[in-house]
Amino acid sequence: MVRSGGPAADDPYFLYGASNLGSLIALLGFPLIAEPIWGTSGIGAGFAAGYTVLGVGLLAAGVMARGGVARHRAEAAKAHPQQIGLWLVLAFVPSSLMLAVTTKISTDIGSIPLVWAVPLSLYLLSFVLTFRARVILPTMTLRLLTVVALALLAAVFLGLTGGHQSLTIITLMGLSFFVVALFAHRRLYEARPDGSGLTGFYLTMSVGGALGGLFNSILAPAVFDTLAEGPVTLAVAVALLLSPGAFRMTRGTALRTALIGAGAGLALLVLSSVAPQPDLVAKAILLGTALVLVALFRRAIGAALLALAVFVAPAMSSLPDSAAFRDRSFFGVHKVEEKTGVRLYTNGTTLHGAQLLEEDDRPTPLSYYHGGLPLAELINSPVGTRAQSMGIVGLGVGAMACHARPGQDWTYYEIDPVVAQIARDPALFTYLSDCTPDAPVLLGDARMVLERDPQTFDILVIDAYSSDAVPVHLTTTEAMQLYLDRLNPGGLLIYHISNRYYDLTVPLGRSAQTLGLAGAHRYDRPEEDEHLAHASSVVALSRDVATVRAATAASDWAVLDDDGGREWTDDHANLLELLLD
Repeated sequence: MVRSGGPAADDPYFLYGASNLGSLIALLGFPLIAEPIWGTSGIGAGFAAGYTVLGVGLLAAGVMARGGVARHRAEAAKAHPQQIGLWLVLAFVPSSLMLAVTTKISTDIGSIPLVWAVPLSLYLLSFVLTFRARVILPTMTLRLLTVVALALLAAVFLGLTGGHQSLTIITLMGLSFFVVALFAHRRLYEARPDGSGLTGFYLTMSVGGALGGLFNSILAPAVFDTLAEGPVTLAVAVALLLSPGAFRMTRGTALRTALIGAGAGLALLVLSSVAPQPDLVAKAILLGTALVLVALFRRAIGAALLALAVFVAPAMSSLPDSAAFRDRSFFGVHKVEEKTGVRLYTNGTTLHGAQLLEEDDRPTPLSYYHGGLPLAELINSPVGTRAQSMGIVGLGVGAMACHARPGQDWTYYEIDPVVAQIARDPALFTYLSDCTPDAPVLLGDARMVLERDPQTFDILVIDAYSSDAVPVHLTTTEAMQLYLDRLNPGGLLIYHISNRYYDLTVPLGRSAQTLGLAGAHRYDRPEEDEHLAHASSVVALSRDVATVRAATAASDWAVLDDDGGREWTDDHANLLELLLD
């Protein structure tokens, strides 16, 4: 490029924006255009042709540059360590923040196809819009938008917007990340060296992006028991993106910021000790103090926030924690806590199990497994009472175990070892130990384990959702066929599909119709005064109409068809038979 003599020979960095535009087109074009239209063989032929064109182009570029003379032959100046550090951080922040936003969305909404592609597309687009000579927004405007974006992201990551995010909040979170990425990458472009330092710049930028992935994917899950990588990355963003001279300060500035940090930490301790929700108050004070520091000490914001952290960290650690157990695995954040005589287990943002603390006899199933709800009704129906073998995909706290009857064989399938640890520990929950102490818990992806395991069941329950995330591979037609292969004649297949964001009756209904199954659906919202019984949605399927009819005879169920559920009628057996025809 430098030897070409072209108008941009001295400043070739726009090519990085062009290369990311190509990556963005490929990212969106493959699943939306290439795969549906051309298929695997056509895509392979296209790649072969594309590489041929690329080779010819590279050869032509080499020949054209052969006789050229570089405009400047000055030796490449060595970058200062401080400059390299700036490049690293400016590349690290958008990369880490992209992964933090993706994790937040996929944990709460689900790891459905292409959810991860939206933040990644915004990340690539930010390079396209910033690695160019012409600015898309004035610097001050972009800086102001970045402050607002950081504040909104901090509110989401710290839980100030609530545990369950609406579509509006999720959209604003994505746009806020995009603004931060634009600001960071624009500063990265403005901090670029001349053309002679291009190689070192790109290498450093690549390392910074890789460090973002390393921090979020490997280090954070090992160090933190919550999704703390988001707030940590935001703190780095505030300290190093908004401050032109992040750590350059006088003795007076250092003293002033230390006093502010000490005051914030003291206020945090005092208010959190008397507040009804100390954790929420702590987060609000921390966020508010950070914004004040940004406003008052813009040039020394890095030092100000570091001083704040020194005093706030002990204050945060001294806050009362009601959790009896807290851990983090690949599949999410797990917490067990006690509230008003009940022990609760939450995974992500969703309550996945509860048990009364003071019970002398057999534990009472609560939450979705309460005796009056659809799951319990199916297990305690004539079909359930005569069943000899039960398979449960998704363990939770094991509450369903206490619907087991003497002589029944129960087998659990659980992908997350932390969930198995929680359910098996009698100090946390006693459903398993009291009701099915000898039942095996098979660890691993249930679909893969079931493929290897030849045993069959009279009833198979699919209850494998963490937070509100839907494991798509467990809800496909192929998965349903596998479950049917593991059912005895006249067996019952049950899906627990309670969810805030998705109506799974439609895809399950279409799969059931494809496989010729009879099906029913029931959604039940308990009375408000019913103790710890939560609204639940359940689907029952079988090859045999009579099995579904017997299992659902105790209450009103809806017929499951390819449009989901519709109102159940007294003549539901004939209607099911009609659907099967």
